Amino acid sequence: MNKKISQIIDALTMHQDNDSIRVLETLGTNSSDNDIREKTSRALVKKNVHDSLKVVIINEGKGINDLSPVVAMSTINEILALKDKTEVLHILEDTINMHSSETVRENAASVKSLLAL
Repeated sequence: MNKKISQIIDALTMHQDNDSIRVLETLGTNSSDNDIREKTSRALVKKNVHDSLKVVIINEGKGINDLSPVVAMSTINEILALKDKTEVLHILEDTINMHSSETVRENAASVKSLLAL
């Protein structure tokens, strides 16, 4: 991954506004480059706010639901490393109970099970 791209993702991670989340989601999680998607997903988890966590949990093809096992596992590992898991547990529970995609519901249930260990 290009060093400048990495620095941009790091800078967006530090910003606590919705615009930074929107940019990370729009440009980072939609990238064709696995490294960029991985770093972006980890950045969204590190923000640990409702809107950023929602991106990596409920969207098909992003975060824990990414088709790349490296991206998905990296996102899951970042979730497991969170100190405050309150918001992520809330989003996982809502996803398990209400999401229309069975695959997304199953992935959310798997991550929730890992958090319980």
